[in-house]
Amino acid sequence: MTGIKERIERTFEQNLDSVLELSHRINANPELAFEEHETSAALIAALEDGGRFAVEKGVAGLPTAFVASAGSGDLAVGLCAEMDALPGIGHGCGHNAIAAAAVGAALALAPVADELGLTVRVFGTPAEEKGTGKEIMVNRGVFDDTHAAMMVHPTLKDVVIPQLRASRSWQVTYTGRGGHASRPWSARNAADATVVAQTAIGLLRQQLRDGIRVHHVVKEAGAAVNVIADRAVVDCMIRCDTIDEVDQVWERVRRCFDAGAIASGTSVEYTSLPSIYREFRHDPDLASVFEENAKAIGRTFPDYPDKMFGSTDMGNVSLRIPAIHPMLSFDLPPEDGNHTAAFAVAAGGPEGDRFVHDAGLAMALTIADVARSQPIRARLMAG
Repeated sequence: MTGIKERIERTFEQNLDSVLELSHRINANPELAFEEHETSAALIAALEDGGRFAVEKGVAGLPTAFVASAGSGDLAVGLCAEMDALPGIGHGCGHNAIAAAAVGAALALAPVADELGLTVRVFGTPAEEKGTGKEIMVNRGVFDDTHAAMMVHPTLKDVVIPQLRASRSWQVTYTGRGGHASRPWSARNAADATVVAQTAIGLLRQQLRDGIRVHHVVKEAGAAVNVIADRAVVDCMIRCDTIDEVDQVWERVRRCFDAGAIASGTSVEYTSLPSIYREFRHDPDLASVFEENAKAIGRTFPDYPDKMFGSTDMGNVSLRIPAIHPMLSFDLPPEDGNHTAAFAVAAGGPEGDRFVHDAGLAMALTIADVARSQPIRARLMAG
């Protein structure tokens, strides 16, 4: 195995131009959750064109999900390629770069997979932004015969072990009685229910533990100023350290929505939305090896006082198999962070290219080191 990491790096650099072109193409054609047909096809083509990957399409009953495999080793390690974009923004979380980095790492590892005793897998995972595609894939056994998985996410900081939190969402629907706004006394205004509920949630926040987040958006609350709204719809997301805590906080938040119905004389109905993001459990050995390789490439990892980020369905994977989800930075102003149009532009430009290079190469070298570490290898394979 003399010089195996040098061979991986050489292969990675040889493929880099085509991998960056793949990132740019995905960035220029953003597709929403569960609709990533062209993105999925482009990733599959890049892996199949490498000549070593066998691809299973439509896994877990999801048309855009796939698993691409190369090598026949007894240690199976997965790279997750997120694909979906944000409505109205595009790739404001850099999923184009995430997916390209996974492909670049996989293509670099494939020629040496058997030598390392590896099976390399790329998981095409749809609907991270909405719908939690990985939760569906986990529940349907797609990750069951894989020993570890990883991905790297762009943000504004370099962090090996970010704090990634659990979240769940609900839809709240108020039904009232419409009427002419000039004669409103017999009407029951569903829009008023949303105002009372939001006020109650604002007051509740004082009693919530630091770091708990209650997000909500009024999606529908009338269409004309001179018509009393007979229907209003609110989406609500709660974010906490664990999914159990999310469910506990929801019981209190739900009472705030109940209050809106009581005060306005409307009825209220609750629907649990399919998006469920579980807490992340980082594997310390994988994280340590990744940090070493990323530093060798030139990344630094300051001891930021705030390492709290959002939520990801990669956490759902981490509760099933060992996993990591480091962050590597774009050099952008704080106001241009994730989920902004500026971040989407950067993801398709030089900052995105730098990320694809550093994340992809660091993952490839990390997997090689893990495969050659007998203690880590044995632990992963022991389950």
